[in-house]
Amino acid sequence: MEINFLAVGLAALAAFFLGFIWYTVVFAKPWQKLIGMKQDPSVQPPNMAKLLVGSLILEIIMALNLAFFIGNGAGWMFGLAAGFAAGFGWVAMAFGVNYLFEGKSLRLWLINAGYNTVVFCVMGLIIGVIQ
Repeated sequence: MEINFLAVGLAALAAFFLGFIWYTVVFAKPWQKLIGMKQDPSVQPPNMAKLLVGSLILEIIMALNLAFFIGNGAGWMFGLAAGFAAGFGWVAMAFGVNYLFEGKSLRLWLINAGYNTVVFCVMGLIIGVIQ
């Protein structure tokens, strides 16, 4: 199977920028409160260089795996559906199981699961259109 690395790169960059918007603009205050960043001064943000490089590498791997799943010539509808299946059906539900056992809040799950659902849909859409 051929992989379109332009599609993978664009999908990873989209995930990278969506994460920035999701966690620093749209849901910054509730997310920070729910993870204890505001109440506990010992909870510090990670090293920014490590965070940015690490998240981009992980998003490239996510996009590459999704590209393998979607395949060639699938089109935008299948790409979007595959992204939804990956984001909501797999990632969000796996988070749900972990959050239940860890006693984390539904609101935190909605923020994190929502991000993954949206980001995989966008990545799938990009890959489906370009690949």
